[in-house]
Amino acid sequence: MEKALKQQPSNCIKVVLFGPESTGKTTLSRQLARHYNSVWVPEYAREYLQNKWNNERKTCEPKDLLPIAVGQMKLENELAQKTDSVLICDTDLLETKVYSEAYYSGTCDPILNAHALKNTYDLYFLTYIDTPWEADDLRDKPNERERMFKAFESALKTNNRPYVLLKGNKQERLKLAIEHIDNLLQ
Repeated sequence: MEKALKQQPSNCIKVVLFGPESTGKTTLSRQLARHYNSVWVPEYAREYLQNKWNNERKTCEPKDLLPIAVGQMKLENELAQKTDSVLICDTDLLETKVYSEAYYSGTCDPILNAHALKNTYDLYFLTYIDTPWEADDLRDKPNERERMFKAFESALKTNNRPYVLLKGNKQERLKLAIEHIDNLLQ
């Protein structure tokens, strides 16, 4: 299990989209990957939990978090080998840790916790809650976005992660993200 959560070495800059559900992370991840002619790492939890919902009509449970984390790192490690410029990550293990602590009585599996803190990224983009809520099978807490935003920001600050707050419409967020990634690439 430990090996499956380990971040493999790569030759690219790694950027993470980070924040509450329905704040534009996936849209922006795709836009940034397209802009840089690179790859993006989708959020593995979406596929995993959609399959669970479709097959069992159940939402996320604590026992799902480690398989989600393993799937996320497998995707990231594979896709990091396909670029030498910038890898856009739609999430990371720190985000899974935040959700675990917020939804499951303040707890996080010790192995997940260790790797969430050990894995490193060059920059985080914290997405603000000024985007319209879009419901789907998996999004379940439209009234929790402010609380979750604070939890995500706190995690970045507590763990000394470099981050930029993204607010505004899609074009404003994309422009600001590109400016910061361009600075990293120089």
